[in-house]
Amino acid sequence: MSRFAQYTTGDAPVASQPLLEKLGKSLGFVPNLFATIAESPAALEGTLALDASLEKGSLTKIERQLVKIAVSTENGCTYCVAAHSTIAGMLRARPELVTAVRTSAPLPDQKLDALVRFTRAVAARKGFVGDNGLAEFLGAGYTKAQVLEVVGLVGVKTLENYAHALTNAPLDAAFQAQRWEPTQRKVA
Repeated sequence: MSRFAQYTTGDAPVASQPLLEKLGKSLGFVPNLFATIAESPAALEGTLALDASLEKGSLTKIERQLVKIAVSTENGCTYCVAAHSTIAGMLRARPELVTAVRTSAPLPDQKLDALVRFTRAVAARKGFVGDNGLAEFLGAGYTKAQVLEVVGLVGVKTLENYAHALTNAPLDAAFQAQRWEPTQRKVA
């Protein structure tokens, strides 16, 4: 049971209404997590703005989704793993890549594996990945700008993961097929 309301464009706080309306037009529906974050127009606006800004980065759409799944598995967020697994599928990410990230298995693509391992390290170690972790990521073909894009994605996704942990927003029907539980994650 959700601890918070899931607002609509009609009953959300006034400053959240246009944000939810824009989100609904963009996605075809308003995901429950954002309908819940709408309780705070400032939090909703900040979350959406940071995510939109990071969409302009140099990581591909699929790379961004894999990062978001990795962060969400690291944080144990059932909602966000399901949502981003669904979105990755819509972007035609190879299913074996999504499954590997969801289960913390190595990815068959070395460069993407380096991305996911670096993301997990940033999330788990709160940014303190050390010189070797940074060198490994850069050595896989990523750039210093992409280091900071990963940090931004870890930040926005952690905000959303924590919001879900506190609010328990129900999983949308659109994401049910990708339902995930932390027990699916292999612990190294």
